[in-house]
Amino acid sequence: MKTLDTYDFSGKKALIRVDFNVPLNEKYEITDDTRITATIPTIKKILKDGGACILMSHLGRPKDGPTEKYSLKHLVNPLSVILGLQVKFADDCIGESATEQAANLKPGEVLLLENLRFYKEEEKGDVAFAEKLSKLGNVWVNDAFGTAHRAHASTAVIGQFFEDRVCGYVMQAEIDNAQKILEHAERPFTAIMGGAKISDKILIIERLLDKVDNLIIGGGMTYTFTKAQGGEIGKSLLEADKQPLALELIEKAKAKGVNLVLPSDNVCADKFSNDANKQIVETGKIPADWEGLDIGPETIKTFTEILEKSKTILWNGPMGVFEFPNFAIGTNAIAEAVVKATEENGAFSLIGGGDSASAVNNAGYGDRVSYVSTGGGALLEYMEGKTLPGVAALE
Repeated sequence: MKTLDTYDFSGKKALIRVDFNVPLNEKYEITDDTRITATIPTIKKILKDGGACILMSHLGRPKDGPTEKYSLKHLVNPLSVILGLQVKFADDCIGESATEQAANLKPGEVLLLENLRFYKEEEKGDVAFAEKLSKLGNVWVNDAFGTAHRAHASTAVIGQFFEDRVCGYVMQAEIDNAQKILEHAERPFTAIMGGAKISDKILIIERLLDKVDNLIIGGGMTYTFTKAQGGEIGKSLLEADKQPLALELIEKAKAKGVNLVLPSDNVCADKFSNDANKQIVETGKIPADWEGLDIGPETIKTFTEILEKSKTILWNGPMGVFEFPNFAIGTNAIAEAVVKATEENGAFSLIGGGDSASAVNNAGYGDRVSYVSTGGGALLEYMEGKTLPGVAALE
């Protein structure tokens, strides 16, 4: 696989697949620019070499072609400010305006193309569409790890039209850090799995049972474990058909000598709202009309003690409904414990994208852990041992 540091971009027009799928508010202002700032070193290396950059990305999930809400034109000014140069914009990703602007692009200049997903062909992995995109540059750089698990036109299919295919810094860092966790973890190795559903995490949990010393489980999925063990969970989240699987995972962990840790207490609410009445109850004793929305203080203490002794930490998924400040206490406490283990005990900590990355960044801890993945679903699939089309296309 060609990497940025082994490739000279002098005089080249690099067509770069970036992941600029950032959240925008109702005024079309970026509320979290993590994914954009992550890509800046890749862009700057190419410009420093004397190359030009043509950036392509998707934004959101537009259903019916061009939509104001999902236009990448909203990113032009913020990106120009971050890069310290005026970024050009093509109001299409193929067609006349894109072709013309790409053809006239000079070394040191940056062109941003309009949203790839304004064309249905992007997600379909259409070969003809990928070929049209490929005509815009003479070297393809894939720096969009967050979409590497999808065989879309710009993330994978396009690779066949380039002799030179280069792995960007974001892509490289994601692969290197995932490999460090999977193959070279220092012990004790603790994985924290949160989020709503066991079904979303089953494959990664099964793979981690062969690698970790401690597996901490939090978030909505814990109530399925509790119910399976005969506990009362009120109106809490439940995947009823996954109860046998939950019991099976507990048994597998025992057989492999893994310390699987579930919450011992929960914070429950009388409605799904930040201003709901709340009470702390022992796990398995949630009243009939109440629902668990966070882990309790005893659980925080237990989880924190395990993390403080850990040398490698993988965290994917929040401990509760962290979007509600009153039920973000558990998630924030885990973030603090991970930071402490990293800074004071020299642990290697990888935050696995998605909601966990948002939680860590929102709490201001993003630069105090070892690595925050921008890759959500892609990181999980990579760690499950699946081949990612966007990575395979670089090889």
